[in-house]
Amino acid sequence: MSKAVADTSVIISGYITKQIESKSLQNIDLIIPVAALDELQSQASQGREQGFVGLEEIKKIQKLCQQNNISVQFIGQRPNLEDIKLAKHGRIDAIIKDVAKQNNATLYTADYVQGLTAEAEGVLVVYQKSENFLPQNLEFLRFFDHTTMSVHLKENNPPLAKRGKPGAFELVKLEDAALSDEYLELISTQILEASKVSNAGTIEISKSGALVIQYADYRIAITRPPFSESHEITIVHPITKMSLDQYGLSEKLMTRLSEQADGIIISGSPGSGKSTLASSIANFYAAKGNIVKTFESPRDLQVDTGITQYTKLEGSFENSADILLLVRPDYTIFDEVRRQEDFRIFADLRLAGVGMVGVVHANMPLDAVQRFIGKIELGMIPSVIDTVVFVKNGMVSKIYDLELKVKVPSGMVEQDLARPVIEISDFESGLLEYEIYTFGEENVIVPVNESETQSGVHKLAAEKIRETMRRFDPNPKIEILSDNSVKVMVKKDSIPSLIGKGGSTISELEKILHVHIDVVEKESESHESHERSGGVRFDFSESTNSLMFDVDKRYNGALAEIYVNDRYVATARVARHGKIKISKRSDEGKALSRLASSKSDIEITIKDF
Repeated sequence: MSKAVADTSVIISGYITKQIESKSLQNIDLIIPVAALDELQSQASQGREQGFVGLEEIKKIQKLCQQNNISVQFIGQRPNLEDIKLAKHGRIDAIIKDVAKQNNATLYTADYVQGLTAEAEGVLVVYQKSENFLPQNLEFLRFFDHTTMSVHLKENNPPLAKRGKPGAFELVKLEDAALSDEYLELISTQILEASKVSNAGTIEISKSGALVIQYADYRIAITRPPFSESHEITIVHPITKMSLDQYGLSEKLMTRLSEQADGIIISGSPGSGKSTLASSIANFYAAKGNIVKTFESPRDLQVDTGITQYTKLEGSFENSADILLLVRPDYTIFDEVRRQEDFRIFADLRLAGVGMVGVVHANMPLDAVQRFIGKIELGMIPSVIDTVVFVKNGMVSKIYDLELKVKVPSGMVEQDLARPVIEISDFESGLLEYEIYTFGEENVIVPVNESETQSGVHKLAAEKIRETMRRFDPNPKIEILSDNSVKVMVKKDSIPSLIGKGGSTISELEKILHVHIDVVEKESESHESHERSGGVRFDFSESTNSLMFDVDKRYNGALAEIYVNDRYVATARVARHGKIKISKRSDEGKALSRLASSKSDIEITIKDF
C-alpha cells in the first residue's frame, strides 16, 4: 500500500481534507510527521491563527480517515529547541522531508520551495498548485455588496456590516442567526488558504492572538483569545476609487500639489476617507511621471500597478527607509503615521529631500500639527510639513499652510519679544488662524483673532509669572498692564530678594519672561489665605519615589495649588484619572514631607475651574 506524508502547509490549506472527502485519496497509509504536529501546537500556543487552523484540520483528517478506512499515523522525531529556533530557516521542513524519505512515501505540500527541494532529493511530490483554489468561492464574499464598507463577524453574535459611504453609513444586521466558532474557523481557513496559494494575498501581521491579511483589496483582521475575548473576523473593503479631479479641489491647491507641496499631512477621523485621498494623490503623482512608493502596514491603499507598496522590513519602517533612500523615489505615501518612530522616520525622509505624504488620525485640522509637537523639534515642523489637508465625510473640508517666521507673536508689541513663530494659515483665504511658539519653557498654540489672542496670551502670561514669583511670595498678585509690561504685588519683606542686589534678580527675571516688571508692595490682608477658592476633596497615597494625590476626574488637565497649613508649596497639573504626582526628590516634594505631619494639614485648590 502506498504512503503519503502531509507537511504543515498542506494541512493548513485543507487540501488533504478535500482529497479524502472527494475520494481522491484512497488505499493509502497517511503519515503526519510529529514535527508538523509540534509546529502547529507551538503556533497555537503563541495565539497564531495558522496553528489553530492546522490543529482543527488534523482533527478533521483523523475523523475522515476513520470513516474511509484510511490508516493515519504520527511518525518521526520531535523537534528540539535548536530545531524550533531554526524553523524560519527550514529546519522543520527538512525534518518532515526526511520522514517522507525514510518511509518511501509521497510528500504532499503546498510550499513550492519544500516541494522543489524534496524533488531534488528524489522524493515523490504532490504539489498543491494555486489553480486548485477558486477565490470566488470565499465564504465571506456573500456578506458584501457594492455599498458594504466593512463586515464584522463575531462568535455567538449575528453578522454586522457598515453600508453606505464615508461619513454617511449605517451599521446593519445581515442575519438574525448567531455565528458559531466552527463557521468562523471555516472562513479563517479559506482566507489563509487563499493568502498562501494566491499572489493576491499576503500575511501582513501575525502575532499572538491576531492575524492581518491583505487579500486583493480586502483587509482582513482575525483575532482570538488571548488578544480578544472571543473569535472575531473584521473585513474592510474600499467601495470607491476616486481620482483627484473628483474632489473638486481649487486651482490654487492643484497648483500647490503639482509644484510646491512636498510635506503633506492628510488628517481626519477613522472612516473619513483619508486613505482614499492618499491613494488619489499617489496616482496623481505617478501619472505626472514621478516615481512613487508607499509605506503601509497593512498594504491596503488602492494605487496603480506602477506604484510599489512597501511594508515593514524585518518588523521596522526604519529598515524600510534605508532601502527607500537607495531607490530614490520622488514621493512616498506613509499610511499611517502613528507611533513615535513613524514621526521621526517621516521627518528624516522629508529632510533628506523625499516628497512625503503622511496619513494621520485627527479629530480636528489643528490636531494633525499638534501630534508632531514633541516628536520632532518645534522649529523643524514647517520644514517637514508645509500643507495639512483635513478630510471629513469623504471630502476635503479644511486646508492649512504652515510657515516659519521670526517675529513678535500676535498680541505682543516690543521688538525684543521677537522669536521663531510657526504661522498656521487657512490655505485658500491666507487668513492667519494659529501661532505656535515657545513661551518661557513651554510650546504654546495660540489662536489668532483680536479678542481671543489678547485674553489667551494675557492669561498664559499671568499664570507663568505667578508661578515664577511664588519663589519670593507664596501668594503674589499679577496685573497685566500691557502686552509687554506687568505689575507684580508682593509682601514688603519679599521685595528685596525679588529685586536683588543692584536689580540683578529682577533683570534676570525680565529676560526670562520677556516682559517689563514693576514691583510694588501688596496691601496687607489679614485673611489672604481665604481669597483662594475652597479646597477640594482628595485621597493621599505614597510610593517609593512619589507623593500621590487623587482628586475628582472632572479636574483632569486643570492646575492644582497645594498648600500646607495655609502656606503655598506647589502647583501641579492634574493628570488623567484625577492624579497629581509630586516627586519626593523635588523641592516641592521635600517641602511637603517636611511641613505636613498629616493629610489634614494639606489643602488642594483648583485654579480657574
